[in-house]
Amino acid sequence: MSPTDPPQTVRVGGRDVRLTHLDRVLYPSTGTTKAEAVDYVVRVAPALLRQLEGRPVTRIRFPEGVGGERFFEKNTPRGAPSWLRHQHLRAAPGTDDEGTELDLPFLDDVAGLVWVTNGGALELHTPQWRVGPRGGVRPPDRLVVDLDPGAPAGLAECSRVAHLVADRLREDGLTTAVPVTSGSKGMQLYAPLPGRRSAMEVRQYARDLAHELAAAHPDLVVAVMRKEVRAGRVLLDWSQNHPAKTTITPYSLRGRERPAVAAPRWWDEVGPDLAQLTPAEVLRRLESDGDPFDAA
Repeated sequence: MSPTDPPQTVRVGGRDVRLTHLDRVLYPSTGTTKAEAVDYVVRVAPALLRQLEGRPVTRIRFPEGVGGERFFEKNTPRGAPSWLRHQHLRAAPGTDDEGTELDLPFLDDVAGLVWVTNGGALELHTPQWRVGPRGGVRPPDRLVVDLDPGAPAGLAECSRVAHLVADRLREDGLTTAVPVTSGSKGMQLYAPLPGRRSAMEVRQYARDLAHELAAAHPDLVVAVMRKEVRAGRVLLDWSQNHPAKTTITPYSLRGRERPAVAAPRWWDEVGPDLAQLTPAEVLRRLESDGDPFDAA
């Protein structure tokens, strides 16, 4: 299918999905095409859909590939298929959209994944809370700690800090945190939350944890955003637990120069040799080793 070919409609899980320009190169450095991106999301769908379940999806779209224009998209776009589930929700306080009503989409099935990927939505970002079947926003069901290294620090330093964070979480009974290499520079830790805590309570807990570890390990950890203090250290970005914030969804592609994935990892590989993973590597690992979130 060349760029001048007409669109085609395919059946995916009983739904009609319109596909266009499947040979468009999305990652020029590797020649990776839209067809290959669609193939990845179809094959990773069982694991990816579990992460997306019940969470509205903010997309970062790259219609012409990662070398072209990119833009964020929160609302359900015009022309979305009639079968796509979407929900009107009030924007969270403290955001640019505060006081407005958003029309937020959900990706419930393989057809939804194929549809957004065809539209150039490589990155899928989600909040730490879910929406119930009747449209009610639930309290956050997970804590996320974002580990963002300041050059020349990298994944090796993030690995050291990840173990420090996990040890601290275990002291508070959060024993099943899953590390995720971000597909960019750093990584995240996701910890399922028991009980019902408000988003602001979770945010405050994450803030306190970050500042505690920064005080205990000042040469390695920082808990503030200021660039002048971040060089060679790892920022624990606790703000990602604010109800208005989203993080890259585990198993999502990233819109970087080379194709990479926000990839869940096993703790025994989180060390000095940790590296970001490609889509092909993620698929092989899922087939051979399973999903680290299944053990959480």
